[in-house]
Amino acid sequence: MKLLKNSRETALFLSLLRERTSGAGRIEETVKKVLSEVRTKGDRAVLKYTEKFDFLKIRSIRISSAEIARYAGKADRKILKSLETAAKRIRAFHEMQREESWSFSEDETVLGQIVRPLERIGVYVPGGKASYPSTVLMNVIPAQVAGVDEIALCVPTPKNEINPSVMAAIMMLGVTEVYRIGGAQAIGAMAYGTRTMRRVDKIVGPGNIYVATAKRLVFGEVDIDMIAGPSEVLVIADETADPVFTAADLLSQAEHDERAAAILVTDSLPFAKAVKEEIEHQLSGLERKGIAESSLESYGAIIVAKDLKHAAGLANEVAPEHLEVMTRNPFDLLPMIRNAGAIFLGPWTPEPLGDYVAGPNHTLPTGGTARFFSPLGVYDFVKRSSLLSFSKAGFMKLAKTVETLSESEGLSAHGNTIKVRLDRR
Repeated sequence: MKLLKNSRETALFLSLLRERTSGAGRIEETVKKVLSEVRTKGDRAVLKYTEKFDFLKIRSIRISSAEIARYAGKADRKILKSLETAAKRIRAFHEMQREESWSFSEDETVLGQIVRPLERIGVYVPGGKASYPSTVLMNVIPAQVAGVDEIALCVPTPKNEINPSVMAAIMMLGVTEVYRIGGAQAIGAMAYGTRTMRRVDKIVGPGNIYVATAKRLVFGEVDIDMIAGPSEVLVIADETADPVFTAADLLSQAEHDERAAAILVTDSLPFAKAVKEEIEHQLSGLERKGIAESSLESYGAIIVAKDLKHAAGLANEVAPEHLEVMTRNPFDLLPMIRNAGAIFLGPWTPEPLGDYVAGPNHTLPTGGTARFFSPLGVYDFVKRSSLLSFSKAGFMKLAKTVETLSESEGLSAHGNTIKVRLDRR
């Protein structure tokens, strides 16, 4: 893990960080081919690529309700109880995000906005290196709170390995439309539809670079939540923070995958050195030591800032997925933070609390996109229609203004809609 003490080293590292997803261009041609085949050949192409990439030869892409129940029954009872606790907290938090339709009247004119849920959404739940029942909760619950009628899940099952905890989470939420497919072929099936799966209106959920690239390419055909990249955490800490806590929190992201980023920004060089030593100590006991080491070697850094204001500025530049603040008065730093997917304040708020049970969504913008993207929420599963109703008096009040503006833009037919009504008087 690099210890960066000057602005030049820091600038070089931040530049490297921005290039983490540059490999997508090399993958794009492969993904385009898969999507094109799925669009034209439907289930046949999906089955072909499922056999090729997941080493799974199947006749149907659907997982039956009986199969979901059978695997869910194998889930550990402690995990079930934990999922129930998490689901309750996640639902309570997202209930606060509900949006309501609204309107107001003025001069016999009604203006407003109608908020309606999307009719049908698709959720991608990653499989492969690991399976994530928490992803099921975080993506399905806000859609249910929004009132979405139909939810289809794609859960890759490489070599026919079906995770009982994932099936238990699916069954707990009452989702019955589940498919055993992943990768770009799953994104294509959700976007274009096949004989087995009807197309969806929006695709949500994280995945690998093939999934992220496919989501980007189908955007416009359907909506997507965001283009998720490798996980990341940035910790701002001063000399009052605990090096053990800080090292543990950095490693919690480094273990995700080799391209995850773990960054500490501190105004204390002695603290920086203490955390570096503690990371080496804790690494030795990790099950995913190799992954964490690779992540830290490529995208891990401890940056020594001039002061906490400088640290906040660096955090805003990175715009991290997860931002932890472990300083003497963490709330004092909050007004300085503009760009972050989720902000965790204080030593007793480690990022994994947010991953599982705190309540806010763990599907967050990555790769600096927290500058303009937000966490997944109920608002992602609704659409808004504008509402307009004018009386004759209201029309007359604005008629000449519309005529003037339409004439200035050279749109005579627009102006004529006003003229014919004025003539009818």
